[in-house]
Amino acid sequence: MSSVNFNELLDAGAHFGHLKRKWNPNMAPYIFMEKNGIHIIDLHKTVAKIDEASSAIKHIARAGQKIMFVATKKQAKEIVAEYVQQVNMPYVTERWPGGMLTNFTTILKAVKKMDTIDALIASPQWNNISKRERLQVQRERVKLEKNLGSISNMKRLPSALFVVDIMKEHIAVAEARKLNIPIFAIVDTNSDPNLVDFAIPANDDASKSIAIIVKTMCDAIQEGLNEKALSTDKDKKQEDDAEDVEVTETKSTDEDDDKSAKTSDGRRRRIGNNPNENRSRRPFKKK
Repeated sequence: MSSVNFNELLDAGAHFGHLKRKWNPNMAPYIFMEKNGIHIIDLHKTVAKIDEASSAIKHIARAGQKIMFVATKKQAKEIVAEYVQQVNMPYVTERWPGGMLTNFTTILKAVKKMDTIDALIASPQWNNISKRERLQVQRERVKLEKNLGSISNMKRLPSALFVVDIMKEHIAVAEARKLNIPIFAIVDTNSDPNLVDFAIPANDDASKSIAIIVKTMCDAIQEGLNEKALSTDKDKKQEDDAEDVEVTETKSTDEDDDKSAKTSDGRRRRIGNNPNENRSRRPFKKK
């Protein structure tokens, strides 16, 4: 499984925390020291937490379940979109729509509305609509695509959430906690790690720090998907082999039955053609 080492995190600036006066006391176990009024994160613990989160997220992906990535801050938008698209997982990089998880049925209706608009644009009826109405429909389509386009293939709630900066995405974290959805998150020194299930202590403001952690998570997801595909192929091959064995056994059984039938027929023919066996025995009479 792909992992990240201490030096890579150090070069990415993942060890820089927030100002001392902004810290959250629950982050004390992950803080190495304080320098010039800024907390320094213990990267040894960061590496251990990344390995733990990678292993867990890999098992979720291997089970064929979806992991939603949430990162609406400017530094993380493009990074998350680039890496998450490669593993075909849902993500939110624009404004988090309230009720995305707790009111998922309404979100599905909005996604279906996108499909309805696409069908309307492709139909001949589109040319009969006035220019003003066409512009209104197109603007609505662009707005829906911007907010919900990345989750258009998601037909049910995700099995896990990966969040960059839980302070900014507090609504998403609250909804996931309410629905008991596991949360993976990059947690800085100003955040509460107790709000998430898998906290990764690191700098959530530096783009390089975000990129290296998100890439590691996506690599773990890809490994899980690959293992799932191999397992599926192996099971299919075993089923095919079992069917071949069953067909072979059935064929051999039929051949044995045919041989037995031919043997019994031949035996009956020999008995019927032998005059000595057909001759009735006369009782012996004493003179």
